[in-house]
Amino acid sequence: MASGTREVVDELLRRMAAGDHDRTAELFAEPIDWQLAWPVEGHPAVPWIRPRSSRVDVADHFRSLEAHHVPEMNGTSVTRILVDGEHAVVLGQILQTVRGGDAYTSPFALHLTVEDELITRFHIYEDSLTVMRAHSN
Repeated sequence: MASGTREVVDELLRRMAAGDHDRTAELFAEPIDWQLAWPVEGHPAVPWIRPRSSRVDVADHFRSLEAHHVPEMNGTSVTRILVDGEHAVVLGQILQTVRGGDAYTSPFALHLTVEDELITRFHIYEDSLTVMRAHSN
């Protein structure tokens, strides 16, 4: 199971990096256990951060994220991928540039669960205050 989990995680990262939102969403189960480290009410400066439960929602998340950033200035990097059975944790550093605004960095941890070759859990933890401030300027 661990090798299958790693293969799905690697493919997810490839598709995300390529900006292939629909193909990225195909890797997710429905419904998806989706969580971002933000208050439930979110923030108007970051409209992509909201509850998600379907592949359509997942594709919309990545499209909205791209619409608010300059993709060619994305320097997000992965420093480690840890796999334990169906669970994977991806650690790294987000480096994004807001369209018409500031660049920001944030460490992140992404907890994924892969079952039957589909992602059933997507929980990401990041410095939400830094992200919100960059989008509020």
